[in-house]
Amino acid sequence: MTDFNAIDALLAGARQEVPLPPAEERRELREKLNLSRAQVAQALGVSPSTVGGWESGRDPGGEVREKYAYFLEGARTKLVGQDEEAAGPAEDAVEATDAAEATDPAVDGADSDADDVAALGAPRPCVLCGAPAHHEVAGFPQHLDPAECATTAPDPAPSAPVAEAPQPTGPVQPRQGAKPVQVVPVGRRMRTASDEDPDLIRAAVAEALARHEGDVDAATAALVKRAIPDAMALLDETRKGGRYDVVAHPWIPEILRKQTARGSDQVWEARPKWARRELPPGAHEVTALDVNGAYLSALKTHLPIGQLEHSTGFDHDRRRAGVHLITPPAWEHDAHLPNPLGSRDEPGPLWVTEPTLRLLLRLSGPKHGLCDPPEIHESFTSGATENLLEKFRIALKDARDRAIAEDDEVTLEYVKAMYSKFVSTMGESHYNRELYRPDWMHLIRSQAFANLWMKAYKGHEEGLLVVRAMGTDELHVIGDWRRVFPEGRGVSDVKLKDVYTVGEDAAPAVVDD
Repeated sequence: MTDFNAIDALLAGARQEVPLPPAEERRELREKLNLSRAQVAQALGVSPSTVGGWESGRDPGGEVREKYAYFLEGARTKLVGQDEEAAGPAEDAVEATDAAEATDPAVDGADSDADDVAALGAPRPCVLCGAPAHHEVAGFPQHLDPAECATTAPDPAPSAPVAEAPQPTGPVQPRQGAKPVQVVPVGRRMRTASDEDPDLIRAAVAEALARHEGDVDAATAALVKRAIPDAMALLDETRKGGRYDVVAHPWIPEILRKQTARGSDQVWEARPKWARRELPPGAHEVTALDVNGAYLSALKTHLPIGQLEHSTGFDHDRRRAGVHLITPPAWEHDAHLPNPLGSRDEPGPLWVTEPTLRLLLRLSGPKHGLCDPPEIHESFTSGATENLLEKFRIALKDARDRAIAEDDEVTLEYVKAMYSKFVSTMGESHYNRELYRPDWMHLIRSQAFANLWMKAYKGHEEGLLVVRAMGTDELHVIGDWRRVFPEGRGVSDVKLKDVYTVGEDAAPAVVDD
């Protein structure tokens, strides 16, 4: 018999999700109150990248949705009250500010430097939102007014207070007995030494060890489990003051979307899985080398800053990065070197990443002359920089180096989990919903493969016999490898993984009595 009371209780407890305003209004409400994404994120218990995703069209769920809706409704109410109280003088002040910005070219976004800005003769697509821009910043077309940038405008600087205290006319005299303030240079500005970036990794490790009463295994397991959100928090920290905002959820072309839930997209990463077919006669000692921090090193690669834009033609613009449809060249050196395109049997055009294309173009140049240049048919690219994740990479590398020096296996495993899971979950993953950049994931992985290929090529050029190249970090060689590669645990070193023998010595001659 149906339990009608249970059904009534279920219906009574059910409730619909709280409605949210459109994405553009969410950002507008925050900006009009001069609040940064970091401030909103801290109040809601999420990361600034998550708030950026909500302002780009992604909707939160559950309890955090109700909190976000409460904030937005409160912001709307506060702004309505301010508008009602605003008088004529306030409107005059706004008009004066607008006039100053219109006539003073030095009035710019909070992240721009005046001497890096240049006017364009003809509008070009903004690297952040794709809409026509009339200026370029550091060589990239970009809107100067955040209100004009439809997707990734930086947070505005707080407005100046209405009334300011009178400023002293003479030099500032230190208070009697006060200690001098230590400052450090940051770009063109100075800041107090106490304001230096916090060591999030060291603090997390100390907190985990304290919570688990010094149990190394339990602390390590807990840190590895939280590696993804901690990596995103570290990314947000290292991006503070950056020129470009990291777009959490930009528009992505169909070739970068999975065809099925468990399938893959159309981009080829050029993962090597190569073994030498023949060796000289006799027995050979083969050394299997492990390349340290392959994905960590690959974070330094040319990454698209903004939304990918479609283009056709054979030219390659080194100031941009993305994915490209190419017809690859023939490779005639498979007997002693892996194909830089990886292990692919199907002929014809395919979509490859920026690192793969740049490697093929490099090998086709006059210095190497190993193949013909690839034929480029079409591309999805954006203005790019090699240093977008550089502070993030350096923070992880420094923590890794310190952990090795101090024999700190807890920090070492934690850092490894942070950068490896960061790379593997920035695509279509249920484990990281804050950063959706499958293009970055493919590019970073491909850069790791390209780095391994160049190590194989260096060994070949230095007289080693390359026997195997696998994935991102495994290289098997015959010969005195220590003469070619530095041995150690640093990210620029390799370490010994295995030694084995292949082949047989010639059979000894039989002497008849």
